[in-house]
Amino acid sequence: MQIYKIKSNSTQTNPVRVLVIYTGGTLGMVWDNQSNGLVPFDFAQIPDNLPEIKRLNFEVNVLTFKDLLDSSNMKPEHWIRMAKVIKENYNQYDSFVILHGTDTMAYTASALSYLLENLNKPVILTGAQLPIGVARTDAKENFITALEIAAAQQNHHPIVPEVCIYFNSLLLRGNRARKHESVQFNAFESENYPVLAEAGVNIEYNFPYIRHYKSHPLPLEVHENVDENVVILKLFPGISASVIESIFSIEGLRGIVLETYGAGNAPTDAWFLEAVKKAIDKGIIFFNVSQCNGGKVTQGRYQTSQYLQEIGVVSGNDITAEAAITKLMFALGQRTDNEKVKKILKTPIVGEMS
Repeated sequence: MQIYKIKSNSTQTNPVRVLVIYTGGTLGMVWDNQSNGLVPFDFAQIPDNLPEIKRLNFEVNVLTFKDLLDSSNMKPEHWIRMAKVIKENYNQYDSFVILHGTDTMAYTASALSYLLENLNKPVILTGAQLPIGVARTDAKENFITALEIAAAQQNHHPIVPEVCIYFNSLLLRGNRARKHESVQFNAFESENYPVLAEAGVNIEYNFPYIRHYKSHPLPLEVHENVDENVVILKLFPGISASVIESIFSIEGLRGIVLETYGAGNAPTDAWFLEAVKKAIDKGIIFFNVSQCNGGKVTQGRYQTSQYLQEIGVVSGNDITAEAAITKLMFALGQRTDNEKVKKILKTPIVGEMS
């Protein structure tokens, strides 16, 4: 991975330094006349293709992944690679912007929020619905504003020292965001947590909901172990016993994010409840999240969730499915004892749940 240094317009003696980590995605595509198609953007020529960047009053450097990824190919190993890059450059830069495809951006943002323990600097993920080389692109505004938010300081401290997603004028907590739109520019939403900032003529920060900067932080620690032996099971009317049994019997399966109805409700058919109980007795952990974009799981409120509570299904409260599956991977990767894993799942770590 090579770092491109971009000339700064700053007159400051020690300007804020932002490292951009380019992983791939729609944002970094431009039209190539020779191939008559879109090709990855060459960040060595970024001032020519994005002249606005030269007007910023802070330093921007770009590190590009050797193998650029469509975000549909993103895997936990890539989350760990990003986390390690941030760790390796943590003392040299004031903040980080990750350019990432939109399809799995919420998964990556959630995972990084867990993997980067004691993070005290901004890590802003952004991307685009249209390539930077297209006339009507949203890439330039998303990229430039993400850089400005990453570099923003108050009393010489970063304003947003956490993992976030910036997209279409909104700054969202990374582990609270979900992609909800594939053809409009407003690709992301955060139903269960307020917007952290909104960019209009000015960037207005919602300070009460932003994680506070720590004056005496512990050293950044990167967790490199995640367990991929998990699945998401979305319930639907008519789901069969054979489907349930085949999933619960997957060799090596350790955890299931169970997407239930409404406030955490599930069928009360005897075969279903017995299958869940049998899987729990076998050591599989169940993490209950709602299929609704807003609201939360309230296990035991209705009879249809009371049994899940009794047999040890963990309530995900108002966590998103993306934040839940990555938290399950993270928790299983840190602990082998199921009770400790369940304790991690129940406890808000970095604002991913109320």
